[in-house]
Amino acid sequence: MSVILHSDLNCFYASVEMNEAPYLKGKTVAVCGSTENRHGIVLTASYPAKRCGVKTGMANWQARQACPELIVVPPRYDLYLKYSRLVRRIYRRYSETIEPFGMDESWIELPFTNDVEGVGFRTAEEIREAVERETGLTVSVGVSFSKIFAKLGSDMKKPNAVTVISRSQYRQKVWPLPVSDLLYVGPATKRKLNLFGCKTIGDLARSDPELIHRKLGKNGLMLHAFANGTDGSPVMPSEYVAPVKSVGHGVTCVRDLEDNYSVWLVLLELAQDVGHRLRVHDLQARGVQVTARDKDLGWQQWQMPLPYPTQSPYDLACAGYDLFRSRYGWEKPVRALTIRAIDPSGADASFQLDMFNSCALHDRQQALDDAIDAIRGRFGERAVYNACLMCAPGMATDRCETVPMPQLMYR
Repeated sequence: MSVILHSDLNCFYASVEMNEAPYLKGKTVAVCGSTENRHGIVLTASYPAKRCGVKTGMANWQARQACPELIVVPPRYDLYLKYSRLVRRIYRRYSETIEPFGMDESWIELPFTNDVEGVGFRTAEEIREAVERETGLTVSVGVSFSKIFAKLGSDMKKPNAVTVISRSQYRQKVWPLPVSDLLYVGPATKRKLNLFGCKTIGDLARSDPELIHRKLGKNGLMLHAFANGTDGSPVMPSEYVAPVKSVGHGVTCVRDLEDNYSVWLVLLELAQDVGHRLRVHDLQARGVQVTARDKDLGWQQWQMPLPYPTQSPYDLACAGYDLFRSRYGWEKPVRALTIRAIDPSGADASFQLDMFNSCALHDRQQALDDAIDAIRGRFGERAVYNACLMCAPGMATDRCETVPMPQLMYR
């Protein structure tokens, strides 16, 4: 028995910038990634800019064409993280059960009540007013009996509004909406649903579950439950850590990579973070996966098992590089790379070395990695690193990778 709120900070990055620089308020403002770092797209825009046709994900030059008077500001991720933490402190006055969904969105559970239209609405109004009064930002809040409908509600009225979706009227409010408004219905899923007549959320809710399962598998049944309001996904507390199924790191390079050695440098740099996070989670990888995106945004992905489990950045980079070198045909230069440690096991799990691998060499590599990780933990991540990485491998430095992006909703 609970009420669930979904709070969504309006035009978050742009609102923070306008809050910090009041002369920007009411103007056409867009926070844009660095063109030099190959992240040259609109991250968010103010409502006046949106009314001129500026959209999130639009290239910087397209945004300037749509709105010649656009004021472009670079992102300041540390500042956005600070505001995100300030807002969540306000949420904690009302509940200890808060599930973040990226930096600017959160589900909030109000326990011991199922009064969506009374207690839920009043609490949402209090949160909305407190956020605006104490931080200068505005939020849209959805109030409902499920996480999915609460999120739908926060999208219905923007900015600075509260929308209630109760059990008695969700069919009237939700079912007429396009099926693409439902969480996790992206363009590909929308096309599949449209092919057999599911154009609205109501169409999906009334459809035959067996048909949906045949067409979309278990994810189709999940979406069918979402549409009918029967999904009972709990709101997970912010300190909850989901089991780690893989650990990866990727980057869009500031220049296209045109040879194997450049790829090696990037993979080695990325593997430093992957190895460190494996240690943090007390895991070791039993496989490696590499994804390469070319200059025309086509992508290829490969994976393979490792001869023995490892946390070593060097071992991961070597395996990933061998995989890339054996599979990539170099028809086009490489724009972006991701390396991922897959099939993890506990760091203390035993394994069998084969006759072709030296146990002593493995132990020396692990001792070296332990020492390097300890030095970096004390003096910073650039306190010690491979000499070859002194040559800039073409990786961006705008720290966009520090931003927590929305992942799968806990279910």
